[in-house]
Amino acid sequence: AGDARAFERLYARHRGALHRFLVRQTRDAEFAGDLFQETWGKVIAYRDRYESRAKFRTFLFHVARNCWLDALRARGRDVTWAAQTIEPDDAMIADVRTRGPESLVVAHVAGEKLREALGALPEAQREAFLLHEEAGLTIEEVANVTGVGAETAKSRVRYAFSKLRAALADQRDAVAAGETTA
Repeated sequence: AGDARAFERLYARHRGALHRFLVRQTRDAEFAGDLFQETWGKVIAYRDRYESRAKFRTFLFHVARNCWLDALRARGRDVTWAAQTIEPDDAMIADVRTRGPESLVVAHVAGEKLREALGALPEAQREAFLLHEEAGLTIEEVANVTGVGAETAKSRVRYAFSKLRAALADQRDAVAAGETTA
């Protein structure tokens, strides 16, 4: 209803999950930033369409998904997997200080493998996985945002987990053995 403080609280609560979802979905940090801004702009513009009986998070990710799909259509769905850079944050720096630089290398290699595995997933499975894991949506909310039945959403998340586990098994075994491929 135009309350700036309420918007600031919503923004603070959801900005991280939304940004991570968009970065991993688009695979392009700059493109994700544009979609992030567009999503929040549309949330403000469409605030009268939000029904308080639905979770705001579901509404937010529905808007974000629509922005993403509109952008895909505008680009002719020609979006390529872009390499993601990992900028060290305070937690990462603290981890290096407490556990040593090898932990940063292991985390970096694992992150690269995860990004590769996510990129190899079919789009519907990647989207369901990211909405469930990155955004923290329930299966029912994932179904609502993506416009499919709950069982379909559940299957997509389950298949994504299965494929990611298989793709990351070698990396997990190497880490357990104390090896890295960096």
